[in-house]
Amino acid sequence: MATHKIGYFVGSLASGSINRTLSKALIKLAPGDLEFTEIPIKDLPLYSYDYDAEFPPAGRALKEAIEGSDGILFVSPEYNRSIPGALKNAIDWGSRPWGTNSFARKPTGIIGASPGSIGTAVMQSSMRAVLSFLDAPQLNAPEAYVKFNPDVFGSDGEVKDESTEAFLRHYMEEYCAFVQRVLAANAPGHIGDPEPDTQKLSR
Repeated sequence: MATHKIGYFVGSLASGSINRTLSKALIKLAPGDLEFTEIPIKDLPLYSYDYDAEFPPAGRALKEAIEGSDGILFVSPEYNRSIPGALKNAIDWGSRPWGTNSFARKPTGIIGASPGSIGTAVMQSSMRAVLSFLDAPQLNAPEAYVKFNPDVFGSDGEVKDESTEAFLRHYMEEYCAFVQRVLAANAPGHIGDPEPDTQKLSR
């Protein structure tokens, strides 16, 4: 069976992020035909179109990592009922310059953990709107809003509760199947205006 390369984003910059712990669990529970590489975001400057003529090394590396991935997985907290700023900044970098959207046609999954019962639901709703604009197909079901319990998740990605483990395993199996379906259906195509006008470039 073919191995699909999955680039994943952790939306928190915190060293002790519960979403980083969740990402470790997801990788452990994923089918063996998925190969995971984290796409780092902490060294990116704030995006400005002033960079479009010559992307800095961190911006180029980000776009190359996205383009070299068969699928993208977002594992992120929710900040102020929306996408964390560092993650949104990374998405902006990956979609620019205009006409070079690196996310186009990449099968994506969104999952997140929170100490509260909302489980990042509002962040995920915001993310879906952004990814829709970027022409990035999304796994819509099962939805995964994880209430994080430190007694359930070990720091190395171990999941100590059988029902939680079964749910996360099922999510990753469905994500794997979704990636396979999208890649089988994909064909080269338009990903943006080849000659963007001045008004778009200056936004």
